[in-house]
Amino acid sequence: MLDKLGISLPILQAPMAGVSTPELAAAVSNAGGLGAIGIGASGVEEASRMIAETRQRTDRPFNVNVFTHATPQADLECERAWLESLRPLFAEFDAEPPTRLRTIYQSFNDAPDMLELLLEMRPAVVSFHFGLPFDEAITSLHDAGITLLATATNLEEARSIADAGIDGVVAQGIEAGGHRGVFDHTVSDPHLGALALTRLLATEIELPIIAAGGIMDGASIGAALDLGAAAAQLGTAFIDCPESSADTAYREALHGPGADSTRLTSVISGRPARALDSRFTRAEGRHLTGRPPAYPMAYDAGKALHRAAKEKGEHGFGAHWAGQGAPLARSLPAAELVAALTQELHSATH
Repeated sequence: MLDKLGISLPILQAPMAGVSTPELAAAVSNAGGLGAIGIGASGVEEASRMIAETRQRTDRPFNVNVFTHATPQADLECERAWLESLRPLFAEFDAEPPTRLRTIYQSFNDAPDMLELLLEMRPAVVSFHFGLPFDEAITSLHDAGITLLATATNLEEARSIADAGIDGVVAQGIEAGGHRGVFDHTVSDPHLGALALTRLLATEIELPIIAAGGIMDGASIGAALDLGAAAAQLGTAFIDCPESSADTAYREALHGPGADSTRLTSVISGRPARALDSRFTRAEGRHLTGRPPAYPMAYDAGKALHRAAKEKGEHGFGAHWAGQGAPLARSLPAAELVAALTQELHSATH
């Protein structure tokens, strides 16, 4: 799998849309791992700029991640109820909730221009989160010489990935920070941990498995490899690298008291995602008791609340995604972190 990805180390940096930058991705790739940028929250123009900038910084392979969620369906009654439940929180900051919610991010499956961009720019690796693209997109991307990865949180999803002809599976355990990659978040989620999921998929699926979730050091990478993974993907471990775009409040929260009590919540975006303990996550079950609107429409409200709060000096409503290994985060430049992970992996396996 490492040869197919064009890397020398079994270390992948998670795409982390909104946190990863071309500078971060290039630094990881230049150090021997697979850097990544997430363009799921970007339009075509911004995505083109990010890919071009990453390519200017490295001549090595990197991953471009897209979101393949189902097209959100408007539910005006649900949206009105949700906005009313948010009203007291907005009022704390002398603000009003939006009058309506927008679909702020397009699914890759609804964006043929994004597929055209990827076919034109041909990054070495493209990965999918929240499901799979159409068969025609998979064929076109493969014909362009692009290696494809997709996230699975259970065996059924991994089998769908294999049946679709994808080249590798990112086995995302429940410990992982950010959005769960579940194909359909309305059905029961078995909440499999990264090690159990990695072993299950390595045993049952004839594809390379990339372990993800709570992996923060070389010893954890070694454990994943011992269970049959071809590599490990780390996200939270890279948040406090100077090359990431995490703001000061995010970095401070990563090392604060909420780091050891991350929570899986849907209130921020409308899809389950693991975040640092914060005022927003603690509002679930208190102020926020109803069903949030569909992703990413709920995220429109969450971002508006964060803006209102931030203007008043309150940072507890930011989307501070992080995995369960957050207390192990290190403030190192990306290349130094990759070197440290490599040394730890070597020590753990020799």
